[in-house]
Amino acid sequence: MKITFIGTGYVGLVSGVCFAEFGFNVICVDNNAEKIKELQGGHVPIYEPGLDKLIVKNTQAGRLTFTTDIRDSVEEADIVFIAVGTPSQSDGSTDLSYVYQSVDEISSHINREAVLVIKSTVPVGTTLSVKKFLLNRGVDIDIAFNPEFLKEGAAIEDFMHPDRVILGIESKKAKKILSHIYRPLYVFNTPIVFTSLETAELSKYASNAFLAMKVTFINEIANLCESCGADVNEVALAMGLDKRIGDQFLQAGPGYGGSCFPKDTSALENFAGKLGVDMPLVKETIRSNNARRKKMIEKILLACDRDVKGKNISILGVTFKANTDDMRDSPSIDIINALVEQGANIRIYDPSFSKQARRIFGEIEFSDNAYDNCNNADAVIILTDWSEFRALNLRELKRRVKNPLLIDLRNIYTLSDAAEFNYHSIGRTLIKTGTSKNIVV
Repeated sequence: MKITFIGTGYVGLVSGVCFAEFGFNVICVDNNAEKIKELQGGHVPIYEPGLDKLIVKNTQAGRLTFTTDIRDSVEEADIVFIAVGTPSQSDGSTDLSYVYQSVDEISSHINREAVLVIKSTVPVGTTLSVKKFLLNRGVDIDIAFNPEFLKEGAAIEDFMHPDRVILGIESKKAKKILSHIYRPLYVFNTPIVFTSLETAELSKYASNAFLAMKVTFINEIANLCESCGADVNEVALAMGLDKRIGDQFLQAGPGYGGSCFPKDTSALENFAGKLGVDMPLVKETIRSNNARRKKMIEKILLACDRDVKGKNISILGVTFKANTDDMRDSPSIDIINALVEQGANIRIYDPSFSKQARRIFGEIEFSDNAYDNCNNADAVIILTDWSEFRALNLRELKRRVKNPLLIDLRNIYTLSDAAEFNYHSIGRTLIKTGTSKNIVV
């Protein structure tokens, strides 16, 4: 079985490498020659734990190759995945230009006996539209839609041991081939769900919108906790123990970001609106999450007595979540830019050493480790919940800072652990240094 992936972004690269690990022959194609050259040399352009080792292993085994040659990659393929970007447009709708560009490029060369699978996140009806697009070019080929549900930072585990695999199909042939390539998951009794194309397409948006609502809901509960004296961590624990709710995506923080939730909630609202369907919950999720960043900026300014001009602010973590170098729509961007506008001197440390972050923040200073980043700091702000930050020696940290002000927007520490600091967290009481009082903020 020969598999080709068009697009070596996050989804295409991880999925292609994992299929090679399953034992299939995989070709990953991209028109970015520099990226392909890096991959051919065993260098991974994204930060994803364990991915580099799998690339080296499967490349050496001869199961995984990288190329810019679309023609050769699809002429003998049994299945071709389209895994290119589908970014948001200014009105919130989905930009499908990369999808159709890729389909157009392969249309003259693709094996007519292959199955073409759209893996990019697309609005309902797109896969069928691609089918019609190809028919207008004289290409009659079986199509399918296979949404991805990979969490950045845990993508390999998610691919190898998924909660479910959703496969939108329209033919017995597509069902047979897709069943074959996902056969290695049968040993884990992974649910393989075959649906219509439209159902599979909507399942991706519905899943991400629901998870985004969970994140937004617990952040709103955190706001309430700060006003009534409850502890959002304990509220989340109580909620998560209910099997109907579950404990994932109930961690209070500065709001969701990344490549999926912002884009997919906006796309779902836009698509539904075009059909005349109102989705007030999705609208409120978007509005509340946008407001969350402003509230975090206000929290920081209040902790700094509304004066950050000329102050040294140490930022720990800037990626939108831990275990990734992804800066797309990260809350840190708005927060740091606001502090810079207020005259703060910012210094950043992020364990991913994200190239994206360096491009985004330009002249801002970056450090090689957390402790050096905190030297002479007037305030330390934790924006991303990297495990490394959980193991910091807070006594050493206090020795290095100018002012023991710790603003933890991920609730990494317990109140007792941070008792030597003027410690501000989310949805919990605040213990001021040298006092025994709990102060609600």
